[in-house]
Amino acid sequence: PPTSTLFPYTTLFRSGWVLVSADYSQIDLRMLAHLSADANLCNAFAQGEDIHLHTASQVFDVPESAVTPEMRKRAKTINFGIIYGISPYGLSRQLGIGGEEARQYIERYMERFPGIRNYRDRVVEAAQHDGYVKTILGHLRRVPHINSRNNMERQEAIRQGFNAVVQGSSADVIKMAMISLSKDLQPLKARMVLQVHDEIDVDTPPDELERVCGMMRGSMESAIRLSIPLVTHLSCGPNLRDLQ
Repeated sequence: PPTSTLFPYTTLFRSGWVLVSADYSQIDLRMLAHLSADANLCNAFAQGEDIHLHTASQVFDVPESAVTPEMRKRAKTINFGIIYGISPYGLSRQLGIGGEEARQYIERYMERFPGIRNYRDRVVEAAQHDGYVKTILGHLRRVPHINSRNNMERQEAIRQGFNAVVQGSSADVIKMAMISLSKDLQPLKARMVLQVHDEIDVDTPPDELERVCGMMRGSMESAIRLSIPLVTHLSCGPNLRDLQ
C-alpha cells in the first residue's frame, strides 16, 4: 500500500525494528476506584495489592492467605461484572452457580465497597434527570430509555449508562496518552502503529528503544491525574505474536 504522513510505512512493522507494546493494568477498575472514591478499593490500589485477591477476601470473608485460585477467579469475574453492570442472572451464568448465590455475591461486594454503590446511584439519578451520562472529560452518552416504564429497557439503559461512564473515561485516558506520546515521538524515527482498547503499540529502531519505553510509560501514566496511580506493563518483540 502507498505511504502517507499518517501511516508512513509500506508494511506495519519494519524488519529489524522492535515493536513495543504498553498496556494499562486494570484501567477500568482503577477508573472505577477514582470515580467512586471508594476507600476500600482506592486503598487496595494505592498499596499495590492484587485487586482480585483483595476482592475475593472481601466477598468470601476470608483472610487473603486463605483465598484459593477458584475464589480469585470468581472475584475477577465479579470485579469486571460490576463495571459491565452484570445482573445476578448474568453472573450465575458466567460462574455456573445459582441465581441466589450470585445475588449474594453482588450484594456482599456492594456492602464491602459502599462507595461504588453510592456512585452508581448518583450516576443513575443524574442520567434519569439529564437523559445522558458523562465521562471524566465530559463526553456524552445518551440513555433515552433510562426512565422507560419497561423494566428490561430501563435496566439495560442503567447498565449501558454506568458502563459508558467507566469505560468511556478509560478511553479518555488513553486518547490523552496518545496525544502526549505522538508529540514526544516527533523528533524520533519511532511511530505509533496500533492502539487497542488499553494498549498502545510503537514500532521503533533498536537504538531508540530505551528512550521510547520511557516516553510510553511517562505519557500513559501521566495522561490524566487520578487519585490512584495508573500503571503500565511494557513488552517488546519483533511482532505482536512474539512480545516478551
